[in-house]
Amino acid sequence: MWKKPIHNEDIMLENAAIRQQAGAEMVALLENWKRHKRRRRVYRFSLCGILVCASLLLGGMGYYNLYNQIPSVLRIKADMEQTLDLGLPLTGDMVAVSGQEESNIPAGAVHIDLSRQVTMMMSSDQSYQMNVKIFGILPFKQVGIQVIRDQELTPVGAPIGIYVKAEGLLVVGVGDFQGTDGISYCPAKYVVKSGDYILQLDGEPVTTKTDFVRRVEECQGREVTLRIKRGEDILDVKAQPVQNSDHKYKLGIWIRDNAQGVGTMTYIDADGNFGALGHGINDVDTSTLMNLDDGTLYETEIIAIKKGRDGEPGEMTGMIVYSQDRILGDIFYNGKEGIFGHCNEKALAMGTERALPIGLKQDIEKGPAQILCTVDDVPKYYDVEITAVHLDHDNVNRGIELEVTDPELLALTGGIIQGMSGAPIIQNHHLIGAVTHVLVQDASRGYGIFIENMLEH
Repeated sequence: MWKKPIHNEDIMLENAAIRQQAGAEMVALLENWKRHKRRRRVYRFSLCGILVCASLLLGGMGYYNLYNQIPSVLRIKADMEQTLDLGLPLTGDMVAVSGQEESNIPAGAVHIDLSRQVTMMMSSDQSYQMNVKIFGILPFKQVGIQVIRDQELTPVGAPIGIYVKAEGLLVVGVGDFQGTDGISYCPAKYVVKSGDYILQLDGEPVTTKTDFVRRVEECQGREVTLRIKRGEDILDVKAQPVQNSDHKYKLGIWIRDNAQGVGTMTYIDADGNFGALGHGINDVDTSTLMNLDDGTLYETEIIAIKKGRDGEPGEMTGMIVYSQDRILGDIFYNGKEGIFGHCNEKALAMGTERALPIGLKQDIEKGPAQILCTVDDVPKYYDVEITAVHLDHDNVNRGIELEVTDPELLALTGGIIQGMSGAPIIQNHHLIGAVTHVLVQDASRGYGIFIENMLEH
């Protein structure tokens, strides 16, 4: 059989092809190995990054939670031995006395271990500052220690009708109206804004909506000057009224001069002063805390109760008769801690309960407590459970978390309802706070304010 002769050139070419293929395979294997090594390196770096981030996150959360477990302000009753037990792995040093240029406490003389019980006694004429440290070395937080006088308050828990007059006229908003030419106008647009208070018109005070509307109409289109309060600033602004389709001069401002509602009186003190609501009266449209000019408490009768359900808060409907013979007292202050004022004899007669000492926030315990409120003609105690105590909550009205456990109250109201704000919270025969809000998702649960915060207004 004939065979093709094999030439040296063919052998050389074949060997070169084999070497080239083998080289390519080696290069591919090397590249795969390099890519695998890079992937492993990236994976290790990513895993380390994730672990570092997770550690930082957990550490940050732990730091934040620990930070919030320490109150920024700690109140101590004057001239009384009190036990402080925060149970935290921290220490504190007393470093200063307020009102003095230099501390009269020698450095390191007063050392507090916050991980165990400490008995303290403070003088009524001093307030202190405590530097809290980690491991007794690393600065962590400053705590102001305020010395307050011990007092007894009479819990009330009775419904009250509330009428407050704003300082000036609250601007709810601005809006367009149709002029005599059919064009829309809003002269006050970009001049005033929601939350402003109109104090004067052309240099004269304004106190009622009716008076303001009349004076704008009488200007006959002349430019007017409004003195407004915006936050802490007092401003003079100008606007020119325009005739509407009814030929009346308008500025296009929606205003409010008063607010009314129903709430619960929390306490009466030994001097006949009262505290109520546990939160301030805000305008319903702007959510602005109303600047109070004056206010009045009235007797009220609860005529209907809408039972609360999950996702739908209930409410008490009260009937208020604004007559002289039904006045209970005067409101002097409206703040985030509640409304406060002085009782008349009729209101003092509502304080039928025994006066109780106040309980400070560090003394409150998770567990059983009671609230005093009126949902069935007369004030009555109902059982609740305190589920959490936030010593340093950023919302002063939510320091206490509680849940209604009383079967009777749950049957009547479903839990906490609107109008119950201000109901006193009692634990261990101490008045510790007042109900402030309901948790919308669960009508049986809500929040309260510490009584010490109500007393600091």
